[in-house]
Amino acid sequence: LGLSRPGCVGWCGVARWGGGGGGVWGGGGGAVLILRGRGVWSAMLFEAGVHSVKRVPATETQGRIHTSTATVAVLPEPEQVTVKIDWNEVEAKVTTSQGPGGQNVNKVATAVQLHHKPSGIVIRMQESKSQQQNRERARRLLLTKLMEIERQRVHASRSAARSAQIGGGERSEKIRTYRYKEGIVADERLQAEYPLRDMLEGGFAGLHAAKIGQQTPQRLGVL
Repeated sequence: LGLSRPGCVGWCGVARWGGGGGGVWGGGGGAVLILRGRGVWSAMLFEAGVHSVKRVPATETQGRIHTSTATVAVLPEPEQVTVKIDWNEVEAKVTTSQGPGGQNVNKVATAVQLHHKPSGIVIRMQESKSQQQNRERARRLLLTKLMEIERQRVHASRSAARSAQIGGGERSEKIRTYRYKEGIVADERLQAEYPLRDMLEGGFAGLHAAKIGQQTPQRLGVL
């Protein structure tokens, strides 16, 4: 991205944010940052997108400028999936067990069937000779299935949010360009330029203030 590890640490220090992360700094791979603090979400959202870097690599012998891109996705930290079942929306039936077995099968009503109407899930449990145990097991299985559905929904939602932020990762989709030769950072959304050195040391306050000023009338217009 162009923001060095010291620069990132400095940025978080100025903003009084805490957190951690890991990954590769100084080229290749990627990095994951977990940031916490007042205003971190509203500020970091401005960094989501495609960043373009123009510079002469140390390995370049003829002084040619190379262009590379980095994609940044800003997402809330995933929370533990929880599901609450309204048992008024679950239809329960008690029937006799089916299949081969002892004298209890097909004679005593111990099998339990649960129909979760909102999802359409049907659970049938007849493992035990006890109706109560079958009911408890059926409820646990229903909860497990609903939690898996919720996990899949959350995962799909996060994937969609990430894709919306970074697009295809193409240069034409860039939101900002770091031009090392000129010593400037050009923000495509603001049509403004900022000193590269200040940005690499974490001085994003001016850019973010300008971006907030740009978005405020747009948000008020929506209201």
